[in-house]
Amino acid sequence: FIAATQPSTNWHLKENTRDHHTSKFSSKELIVRRGQAFVVTFSGIEQPEQNLTFIAETGPKPSKQAKTQATFGISSTVSKENWSAVLQSTSSNSASIAISSPANAVIGRYKLSVQSTSSGSSSPATLGTFVLLFNPWSSGDDVFMSNKAECEEYVLEEFGIIFSGNTHHINSFGWNFGQFQGDILNICLSMLDRSLNYRQDPATDVSHRNDPKYLGRVLSAMVNGNDDQGVVLGNWSGNYEGGKSPSSWTGSGEILQNWKKSGFKPVRYGQCWVFAAVLTTVLRCLGIPTRTITNFSSAHDADGNLRVDEFYDASGNHLERGADSVWNFHVWNESWFSRSDLGPSYSGWQILDATPQEESGGIYQCGPASRNAIKEGDVELDYDCPFVFAEVNADRMYWNYDPATGKKTLIFSKTTTIGQFISTKAVGRDDRVDVTSDYKYEEGSRKERDIFKKARKKLGLEDKFDPTAPTPKEIEQKPDISGKFKVAGPLEVGKDLNLILVLANLQSDVKSVHVNMTAWSTVYTRRPVREIWKDSISVTLSPGEEKHFPVKISYAEYQQQLTTDNTIQITALCHVEGGIQVLVQRDITLDNPAIDIQVLGEAKVNKEVDVEVVFTNPINAEVMDCVLQVEGNDLLRGILEIDVPPLKAGEKSSTKFKLTPVETGSKHLLVNFSCDKFSDIKAFKTVNVID
Repeated sequence: FIAATQPSTNWHLKENTRDHHTSKFSSKELIVRRGQAFVVTFSGIEQPEQNLTFIAETGPKPSKQAKTQATFGISSTVSKENWSAVLQSTSSNSASIAISSPANAVIGRYKLSVQSTSSGSSSPATLGTFVLLFNPWSSGDDVFMSNKAECEEYVLEEFGIIFSGNTHHINSFGWNFGQFQGDILNICLSMLDRSLNYRQDPATDVSHRNDPKYLGRVLSAMVNGNDDQGVVLGNWSGNYEGGKSPSSWTGSGEILQNWKKSGFKPVRYGQCWVFAAVLTTVLRCLGIPTRTITNFSSAHDADGNLRVDEFYDASGNHLERGADSVWNFHVWNESWFSRSDLGPSYSGWQILDATPQEESGGIYQCGPASRNAIKEGDVELDYDCPFVFAEVNADRMYWNYDPATGKKTLIFSKTTTIGQFISTKAVGRDDRVDVTSDYKYEEGSRKERDIFKKARKKLGLEDKFDPTAPTPKEIEQKPDISGKFKVAGPLEVGKDLNLILVLANLQSDVKSVHVNMTAWSTVYTRRPVREIWKDSISVTLSPGEEKHFPVKISYAEYQQQLTTDNTIQITALCHVEGGIQVLVQRDITLDNPAIDIQVLGEAKVNKEVDVEVVFTNPINAEVMDCVLQVEGNDLLRGILEIDVPPLKAGEKSSTKFKLTPVETGSKHLLVNFSCDKFSDIKAFKTVNVID
């Protein structure tokens, strides 16, 4: 059947990868997308082509029943439902064949073999292996995306922008997803083979790998290190000894490579944006359109009552009591695919969240939750809709708690502050796009309240008495005074923090108020870490009077206490004589000083070009232990680490290094500068590389 040698195979890498949008992978192995033909030429064959049977198989126990093995002969047309082979051309002992897989084929690494049908006894000859991925360019695929610019952004773009900060002050930083670099595809495939599902039943797990909702859910569990020795270990303590601080990473590649190098031990440490960015890399790599989403004032409703409770003592300290919390921001993912299990109105963007917050089905995984289901309050639908619905819709209750007596008193409740400025990067541009209206109807509108009631009803919260809930009387209490913190100066690390506490008497009689103020450094989840400052004042307010009280927290006071998140929570608990308490609070995110990147000259393919990074020390003390970290796909290999000499007060440092771009187009250079006084100052620069 076959000549004495193995048949030699030409996989036509250049043409096939161009047609399949896989040419960015730097692999010697063919990588193609399902539901689309690819051409293979093989020689060393003595049989007429009509007598050939091909076998494509994947996973540890390939079988036709599980759709992990396909046997197919030469046919005259492509089959939509099954694998097929169509003869393109032949010569004396070679044949070119166009092989097509169905649009719902299992993805992963396949072995392709050929066998003669006429001499039944011969064993198949292996032609080699190829990798099959999801195909958002193919209308039959569950991940089909009709807008080509969106396919480019959500599958092929290796650079992203992640939004952070808080509702008053939105920040952003660049991220290198790097889904096409080096060994990332193999690491993503091995991630699937390390999941709990695969370990329990490999053959069944592989047979489900045609389904993006299955893979999305499995990978949301695998990206965190809980349960399954997954990729990243979370840490929200503010102390990151024994690992890298979550804010120090600039891309997913280093994390995934470290996971593999360590023998698949979870990489230390991550927080929400790290989990979301790594999941984006893995899903884009496999061909599922994916993006990161940031939700500001994001609720973590641990007990599923669509309410988050926060507790404060009489001094105004934010107590770590109860599992509920409201994060300054939280980052999750949206992936694009159809929901055959729920029906067409729930297809489109699906929420996945790899941050380990609550267990689902016994392990830390979350989603896919249909974004349309969240907007319409259809919280009974798979998967994890109640948790996601609460993240953007929960009501917020502030309580005064007396640890001595265990008594709690409602200070006030808010229904409009959770889930604001929901943000993602624009398609093809480095801008922020607000998608809040895709998650909920306008805050405060009747429709939005109706949906909230609908969700409560579906969760059975309307009917049962909740002893922990505030009484209607408590909720209706009106405060006698109002208060707010106004910013009165720059919010920058290294500068004193100047605020004004504004108190106003809303009544027509005189009010005496005793105010207890505290400031704590926090992590971005608003978890208090270290006390920075406290003070108390007594105030008399005439009817309708407004008074301003300046608050100054010096850099010297907060410098040692600050976490890498640069976040401070300042609270004033106002005890009003004869009235209810009033809580005034502000979460502050301090900006790092700026860092400047200049490309000195034109960036050309395979030509060295100099880059200069300039940092000026803004404080009047020396900064030491300065390190500059640089990465950028197609601009430099791996990650460059440069030690920068100490800088005296006000001194300017200039660090130069060389790039050698390997490809034309718009590329991104990411830098991260750290020293003993400033952590993780990030910046990125777009570099246009020409021929």
